[in-house]
Amino acid sequence: MERIDHKALLEAQVHFGHLKRKWNPKMLPYIFGEKKGIHIIDLNRTNDKLEDAAQAVKSIAKSGRKILFVATKKQAKEVVKEAAKRVNMPFVTERWLGGMLTNFTTIRKSIKKMQNIEKMLQDGTMESVTKKEKLVLTREKEKMEKVLGGVAGMNRVPAALFLVDITHENIALKEATRLNVNTIGIVDTNSDPTKVDFAIPGNDDAAKSISILTNYIADAIAEGLAERAAGQEGVDGAETDEEIAERNRYEAELEEDGGGRGRGGLGDKKDNKDRGGNGLAKKRPGGGSGHGGGNRGGSGAGSRPKTGTGGFKKP
Repeated sequence: MERIDHKALLEAQVHFGHLKRKWNPKMLPYIFGEKKGIHIIDLNRTNDKLEDAAQAVKSIAKSGRKILFVATKKQAKEVVKEAAKRVNMPFVTERWLGGMLTNFTTIRKSIKKMQNIEKMLQDGTMESVTKKEKLVLTREKEKMEKVLGGVAGMNRVPAALFLVDITHENIALKEATRLNVNTIGIVDTNSDPTKVDFAIPGNDDAAKSISILTNYIADAIAEGLAERAAGQEGVDGAETDEEIAERNRYEAELEEDGGGRGRGGLGDKKDNKDRGGNGLAKKRPGGGSGHGGGNRGGSGAGSRPKTGTGGFKKP
């Protein structure tokens, strides 16, 4: 991709940083100078880092993986939302739910619930319930849609996060770092650029600045998607085997109602779903040669209730 013209960056106010007294010393390599107590960002470094980030997201998009756009600041919401929609990528612009990445299975359950309510409202199932019940479900669906609507199509943890203002989105950044997810962020002079994998020095407060940098990243993603489509010989949007397996796994988890979430211990014919052990429990309650069952299975090899380290005497 071509570099953005310096004049366009200046007009978008990308070069304006924060007050000198609010700076982060780790931003020193990206600061050109100071004017009237305000730090000026070096646009040459901005262009260099922007190109590096663009190559990274292009490669990710070409491989068929997702980049999650995160921007909950008022001036960035609409800009980021439109850019993400343009390249069919997930986004979070209202509120970052704690555990959206680290507890992704629970988030998928909430998304499934939202989709079920929407399906019930569309297929006429709600016609048999009272107006009050229908109103309650409609309001619940709208509330969930506002927060989770942007990630409804995200079947697994994304390959990368694009963040506007890494200081403001510190929770999302911590979760991504914990899971070793790649991070790309617009970094102002008051932030630590070492916290993200690809730091783009620039003004993260002005809507014009956010727009020009975000759309450049979105254009790079669009190029990666176009190359992927061309490489698939016209098969547009086809899922990889890994994506299909991952989606099926999450769907299977969502169908479970909480009972028997272990890995398949086979014990007595009764109450089998209450056990979570790997081993094959004997017919007697204290048995079990696996790694520990649920309510009954133990880790000992005996067949009587009092043998085995994990068994207990049946009252």
